[in-house]
Amino acid sequence: MTEQRVQRRLAAILAVDVVGYSALMQRAEEATYAEFERLKRELIEPSLCRHDGRLIKTTGDGALAEFASPLAAVRCATEIQDHLAEGSGPFKLRIGLNLGDVIVGQDGDLYGDGINIAVRLEGIADRGGILISEKVYSEVEGKLDVGFEDRGEQQLKNISKPVRSYAVCTGAHSAPTEKLGAALPLPDKPSIAVLPFENMSGDTDQEYFADGMVEEITTALSRFHWLFVIARNSSFTFKGKAVDIKEVGRRLGVRYVLEGSVRKASGKVRITGQLIDAVTGAHIWADRFERGLTDVFALQDEVTVAVVSAIQPKLLQTEIAMATRRRPENLTAYDFYLRAMQQYYPTTREGLAEAIRLAHRALELDPGFGVVAALAGICHALNVLFGYAAEPEFDRKEAVRLLRLALGIDDGDPDTLAWASLTSAFMVGDTESAIELADRAVALNTNSFLAWGSRGHVYRIAGLPEEALRSFERAIRTNPVDPLLHRALVGMSMAFIELRRFDEAIVAGKKAQRQNPYFPAAYRCLASAFAHLGRDAETREAAARVLEVDPAFTISAAIARGGQSNAKLYIEGLRKAGLPE
Repeated sequence: MTEQRVQRRLAAILAVDVVGYSALMQRAEEATYAEFERLKRELIEPSLCRHDGRLIKTTGDGALAEFASPLAAVRCATEIQDHLAEGSGPFKLRIGLNLGDVIVGQDGDLYGDGINIAVRLEGIADRGGILISEKVYSEVEGKLDVGFEDRGEQQLKNISKPVRSYAVCTGAHSAPTEKLGAALPLPDKPSIAVLPFENMSGDTDQEYFADGMVEEITTALSRFHWLFVIARNSSFTFKGKAVDIKEVGRRLGVRYVLEGSVRKASGKVRITGQLIDAVTGAHIWADRFERGLTDVFALQDEVTVAVVSAIQPKLLQTEIAMATRRRPENLTAYDFYLRAMQQYYPTTREGLAEAIRLAHRALELDPGFGVVAALAGICHALNVLFGYAAEPEFDRKEAVRLLRLALGIDDGDPDTLAWASLTSAFMVGDTESAIELADRAVALNTNSFLAWGSRGHVYRIAGLPEEALRSFERAIRTNPVDPLLHRALVGMSMAFIELRRFDEAIVAGKKAQRQNPYFPAAYRCLASAFAHLGRDAETREAAARVLEVDPAFTISAAIARGGQSNAKLYIEGLRKAGLPE
């Protein structure tokens, strides 16, 4: 039998451990565990990604990682320790680094003295310090602007020969230069920098146009309160430079970077853009936009809307996906908000109940989180509108209470204003106030699908279907792939019915049905429009689907839920369709 060959490689090994972890656990077990998990998730793992390190394994109070480059390993260690030195958290770390030959196990784990020496050096490192072996020192000395203190030869446990070691002097002892500058900590919400777009026109006089595009996009993104946006002046320090996206993210302290190019030729302008995760280097979104070159400023506005409308929902969906992968015991208020949004989108009975529960968890952690109060409020309102509420009056009162709470916290947030406008229109019946709130929401964020969609519903309820249609069309143009698209399409269908444009109402209703086959309102619109046109077979089919997805539906209950005072033709069509009174 052929003997299996042992795989070996040279690797820089980083060993990290929490100082006094056992004592901390004895004093506050759950809090200590949660804090270290947060530290790994928000500092150690992102730092490893930025410096191309590979996490080998984690222990209860530490971790082992592998690097192809000793220089990268020292940079990563320095970044971690400098970040902790600036904070006031409960943990101090010891880090040991070694360069040596290691055995690669079949499970991808590493073994041998190359590992053991790193672990032993970590054990004798200073609190908050980094101790490296002579092999690492010989590779990095003179290449980094940090100091080194010779600690002499160390006799390490279970290592036959003494190992000469050096302490890395970081932070106050030796301020690193820019190339080794400690990474800024990531904010507790999605963060993005828009880099200067490359001018591909071959005409330096057109540089202003590319720069203007970046300024417009940066300004538009900054209107999203849930998004942390780096100012234009900081992003433009990278203009004209070949950049590494991970380095940009590290220097600016952002998770995402948007880069692109502008080309003007033959009376047209082409904008390309791509959104990149600066921690992992993964491409999240890319697209190309081409427009005729007429009014420069109108063109910038048009392309800005297209770019921002494409990346905003992609960013939010990416953040939601990351939040759902995190351990529940480590979640922050923002994580709970993201999870609540995921449950809110499908608008099922169970989903809305879970969204309310998660939103309240977020409010417990952060009572000043206005938009999450607004989210809980609109979920209560939807319980009433969709017939999910066991006690409709309770949900109605909770919707109003939570929206007022949200406005009291922050009446300048467009999402909060949008949800408040819907509650005012549906739950209170105050269309004048609802219109004012909806108009403020779109003024604050002209790129918001939620703001324009809410404005559409409010104007429809107020008996202004033509203005409602303009708002719904704007909503769909800003975000043609939103998970809530079916609601805007149903709003359009109802507005078309009131304008006696029944064929167009059917087109919108069918689009809504395809987007969400379990949304009862789509079938109600189809039943009403088909009935008005006298298309009996299709009317019966649509009415049957209404009762299939919503067996308890009655016309009187729908009217009682609110928002139907100016939907006379819609209600008339439901009666013509033979739906129960």
